[in-house]
Amino acid sequence: MSKLLKLARASGTPIIDHQTVTFVWEGERAPVLIADFTDWENDPIQLTRVGKKTWTYEVDLPKNAYIEYAFIDLQSNKRFSDPYNPRSVPNGLGDVNHFFHMPDASPNPLTRRAKGIPKGEISRHLVNTGELAAGKQRRVYLYHPPTSPPCPLVIVLDGNDYLRRGKLTQILDNLIAQNRIQPVALAMVAHGGKVRGVEYLCSEATIGFLLERVLPLAKRELNLVDLAGEPGAYGIMGASLAGLMALYTGLRQPQIFGRVLSQSAGFGFEERDFVVKDLVRYLPKRAIKIWMDVGIYDCFLSVNQGMYDLLVERGYQVQYREYPGGHNYSSWRNDLWRGLEFLFPPFREKNLSFDFSREHER
Repeated sequence: MSKLLKLARASGTPIIDHQTVTFVWEGERAPVLIADFTDWENDPIQLTRVGKKTWTYEVDLPKNAYIEYAFIDLQSNKRFSDPYNPRSVPNGLGDVNHFFHMPDASPNPLTRRAKGIPKGEISRHLVNTGELAAGKQRRVYLYHPPTSPPCPLVIVLDGNDYLRRGKLTQILDNLIAQNRIQPVALAMVAHGGKVRGVEYLCSEATIGFLLERVLPLAKRELNLVDLAGEPGAYGIMGASLAGLMALYTGLRQPQIFGRVLSQSAGFGFEERDFVVKDLVRYLPKRAIKIWMDVGIYDCFLSVNQGMYDLLVERGYQVQYREYPGGHNYSSWRNDLWRGLEFLFPPFREKNLSFDFSREHER
């Protein structure tokens, strides 16, 4: 038995030595490796035989990276579990990915609510969709922060995923208790399932649904600040196509949604830009404040870089960050607190200057 295989059996996989990561497979044949750093199936990696039943692949990665990966037979599309790595997470598409943290990375501690801190309440509701969204009803989860004064509302697209996989309410409870953000309320709106893409690809119907169905529910059930006195006080957030829809909604309704949190947004496909780019380029500048983040291994990295450059060129208040990860909820929840702190600091902002520099962590 090879030394690598013995080490894999004893210590688990992948084997990490400073920045060098070694994937190990045991068997007569080896599947291919797909991962955040291969753009998944777009650039799969063939493992190299180094022993009778030992196959490996070695790569250098940032020391603070979070990485997801899988072994797969591309012909049958069958995935194989890594027997020496028990750490796995659903990928949101019906499959499971293995994951690991590099030496300088760790899970976001804010996802575990600290002992003894006030806990916000979550209530579940159904709203009628009418002709504005798929299905007859749509589920909305409301988060009532553990405070009594009126507070801003944040509409969360893909709200069911941010609630469960993104641990959003636990993060908020901790940030509010630590006085790192002002209290905010949430309306976490479930997506439309198979028609999610249709609803989030810059849809005016979706904006109508949020304004005519979701906002009245939130105003009725939550103690919110008055938009008449504080125009643009509300926020909207989402990831991937929902990140696209978040920015689109902010540009179309800045008097309501003046704060946009956009993670790994799909601003274009196959060199085709969506209309949101034209809104930024040709409309008068909107009074909105924007947070953007995206992984260095994300398929939407280049379109986010392009959108950030355009927003800066047009004079928008925007903060942008690239993190060492890919396109997944674990990466988004690890970075989420930064955007919340930027958009909802625990004080009133008056005549502040904003940092337009692009922040890289490689």
